Amino acid sequence: MQVNASSMMAHQSWANTNAHNVANVNTEGFARRETTLNEQAPAGVVAQTRESQTQSDLAADTTDQITIQRGHEANKPVIQTQDQMLGTLLNIKA
Repeated sequence: MQVNASSMMAHQSWANTNAHNVANVNTEGFARRETTLNEQAPAGVVAQTRESQTQSDLAADTTDQITIQRGHEANKPVIQTQDQMLGTLLNIKA
């Protein structure tokens, strides 16, 4: 479950970066930011954000939002199942 939680946190960081890019797409002198997701030992995902050398790209940021949403959707059931199993275990113990 730790992998899924770290993945959701990394996807949220990516979503925040994209929201920042979209909000400032028409700002004079704005430098676009890019986020990459990387594997982190022993089991996890970390987001790394840096300033991009490219101009604002609203189309790329919009399609990235779809990818981010799918990442959240993929990790959500694992966390929900673990939560349900823990709840069942606590009910059995009580």
